[in-house]
Amino acid sequence: MSIASAFGFGKKIRYAVVGAGDIAQRAMMPGIDATGNSELVAIVTDDPEKAQVLGKRYGVDKTYGYDAFDAMLASGDVDAIYIATPNFRHAEFAIPALAAGIHVLCEKPLEISVARAEAIRDAQRASSAKLMVAYRLHFEPSTLDAIARIRSGELGDLVMFTSCFGQMLDPANHRARHGVEAGPIFDMAPYPINAIRYLFGEEPVAVVSAVGSRHAEAGFGDFDDTVAVTLRMPGDRLAQFTVSYFTNGIDSLIVAGTKGSIHMMPAYGFNAPRERTLLIGEKQHRETFKPTDQFGGEMRYFSDCILNGTDPEPDAEEGLADLRVIEGIVRALETGEPQPLAPFARHRRIDTDAQEERLRNTHAPDDVNAAPPTIDG
Repeated sequence: MSIASAFGFGKKIRYAVVGAGDIAQRAMMPGIDATGNSELVAIVTDDPEKAQVLGKRYGVDKTYGYDAFDAMLASGDVDAIYIATPNFRHAEFAIPALAAGIHVLCEKPLEISVARAEAIRDAQRASSAKLMVAYRLHFEPSTLDAIARIRSGELGDLVMFTSCFGQMLDPANHRARHGVEAGPIFDMAPYPINAIRYLFGEEPVAVVSAVGSRHAEAGFGDFDDTVAVTLRMPGDRLAQFTVSYFTNGIDSLIVAGTKGSIHMMPAYGFNAPRERTLLIGEKQHRETFKPTDQFGGEMRYFSDCILNGTDPEPDAEEGLADLRVIEGIVRALETGEPQPLAPFARHRRIDTDAQEERLRNTHAPDDVNAAPPTIDG
C-alpha cells in the first residue's frame, strides 16, 4: 500500500511547531491552513502565554513544554514537526522525532556543524520518516525561473556571483547572545551560499578569503557582525558575498555569465515583490514577481512528499553541503588563510518543473512574546 493510500485521499499531515519564536509566528503558522494538505495540531514551547494565546488563535488544544517533547512524539497525534528553534537545538529535536517515525521539516542551517548535521542525516537514514531542510527559495517562482534560464544557457557560461545581505540586528535579540553560531555566518550566509550552489549547479572548491569586522557600536562583541567571503568555484569562477548584522536592510544578488546577467532584489527575503533585471547582451528586461507564501509553499511540498511517498529535494545532503562551506569560512576567519574544501558531490538538484509553489501571502497577526530580529521590526 502506498503512503498516499495509507493516509487516505484528502488527508492532511498533522504538524507540531517546535519553537514558537518570531519566524514560526510571523511566517509559518499563519499560512499552514492555506496549504490544503497540512494542519497545525500541536505547539511546543516553554512559554505558557505563547501556548495559551497561540493555541486559541489557531484552534490548537495540544501544547507541550520542551520537557514533554517525547510525550508528544508518543501521543499518536502528530505526523510531522516543523523545527524553528535556535540552530544549535535542531538535532535535539530532529533526532528523537526521526527515531519515533515522525517526519521533520527543519529550518536552515540544518545544525551548527557538519558532525551534528551528519547525526541528523544518519537518524533519517535509519528511520521510515522523511527529513527536509526548509530552503523555501527552492520553491519560489523567480528563483526557479533564474535557475532554468541559467541551465538553458541564456547567460552563457557563468563567471561570477556577488551578493549583499544585511540587517540592523537588535542587540536584545537572541542571535546577539550566542556567539558565532548565531551570528551572520550561520544565520544569513546560508542564503548566498545556497544561491551560489543552486545557480552554478556545482559545489565550491575553496574558501579563498573570509574577512570579518566588529563594530563596537553594534553591541555584540564576541563575533564578527560583518563578514565578506570569496569562494572559488570549479573552472576558476568566483563567488563573493557579504553578510552583516550592522547595516540598513540590504538583500540583493547578481550572477553574471559570458552572455548575460541576472540582478535580483530582494534575493532572499519574503513578503515583498521580487524585482529582477535580466541583461542579455545589451538588451535589458525588468520584471516584478508577486510575493508568494514561501513558508506555506515549502510545507505544502513536504506534505505532498509524505502523502505521495516521494523524497524531498532539499534533504540532509543539501544541509550538509552548506555547512561544509560554513565551516570552511569559520576556519578562514580564524586562520586568515585560504581553506580548500574537500570534494563533495550533490546527488540531487532542484527540479524547476516540479517544485514551484504559488500560495498567496497570508496576514501575520501580532507576535506573542517574540520580537523580530531587527531594531525597526
